[in-house]
Amino acid sequence: MATLTLAELATITGGTLHGDKNAEVSMVAPMDKAQKGHVTFLSNPKYAKHLEQCQATVVMVKEAQKEQFSGNVLVVADPYVAFARVAQALDTTPNPATGISPSAVIADDATLGTNVSVGANAVIESGAVLGDNVIIGAGCFIGKGAKLGNNTKLWANVSIYHQVIIGDDCLVQAGSVIGSDGFGYANERGEWIKIPQLGSVRIGNRVEIGASTTIDRGALDDTVIEDNVILDNQMQIAHNVHIGYGTAMAGGTIVAGSTTIGKYCIIGGASVINGHIEIADGVTITGMGMVMRSIEEKGVYSSGIPLQPNKEWRKTATRVHRIDEMNKRLKAIEKQLGQKT
Repeated sequence: MATLTLAELATITGGTLHGDKNAEVSMVAPMDKAQKGHVTFLSNPKYAKHLEQCQATVVMVKEAQKEQFSGNVLVVADPYVAFARVAQALDTTPNPATGISPSAVIADDATLGTNVSVGANAVIESGAVLGDNVIIGAGCFIGKGAKLGNNTKLWANVSIYHQVIIGDDCLVQAGSVIGSDGFGYANERGEWIKIPQLGSVRIGNRVEIGASTTIDRGALDDTVIEDNVILDNQMQIAHNVHIGYGTAMAGGTIVAGSTTIGKYCIIGGASVINGHIEIADGVTITGMGMVMRSIEEKGVYSSGIPLQPNKEWRKTATRVHRIDEMNKRLKAIEKQLGQKT
């Protein structure tokens, strides 16, 4: 178990400590459950009510809240960011693999950097290139000519198809598939003719991809995920999609082919984004958003229907089906009133 002094916490977070610099913590905990040896934080003012009874060894707060806690206080610019950095420092998650497993199958002409680990039953095919400190979990498949940058980590059973390029410091969670065929077919008199997907997938640096997410290779050009993108679990990114720097997308989202998503976008869970459209930089789409056309201006967009009691929802649905009829009646009434005036 990792242990840090409060002086070390101050260095990690860039904060100012008010209290015992030699006190130690080994775990991050919620404010209302924290005990001695724990570090907690206040980022949402509604939880300030727990400060008085909090038993944590230290609380990370903004300057305005430092007098609200009688124990050790670490004043930081952003308590939530500080929490993230401290959690990283105290993280005890094991690596997906250590060393080269005897059961791993590695092609003779694959290139492995220094300090590479490959788990049991993993397969690394001809021409693949792995950078320094790469970790490949058990059961992974790295296709021909694929390239993984320094410090990139794959959890178990990840499939990286041929010619896929992944940058430095990336993390891919278990069961994800990168570089599978895009959904490309021509139809000749009712018969489907497969279009070979001749592009690849290019993923930048510091990208994280959740479990069981699929990113298809391009039909002609590549599918592109730029630096600092985070993708949640169970997502479908279709062929030739381009996702811009710093965008975050929550679980269950589906993006159809040849769509471009700008920089610093936030896409809520279970959203569906149509193909061949463009989304501007800085767009937020709330959960269950259905994006049918391009979005040209930064802002917050919503389309999901909030939950209602079933009886109210039935009434709403019935009225929606009658909108066209109601619109015709309204126009008729307006016409009659106009004639009378």
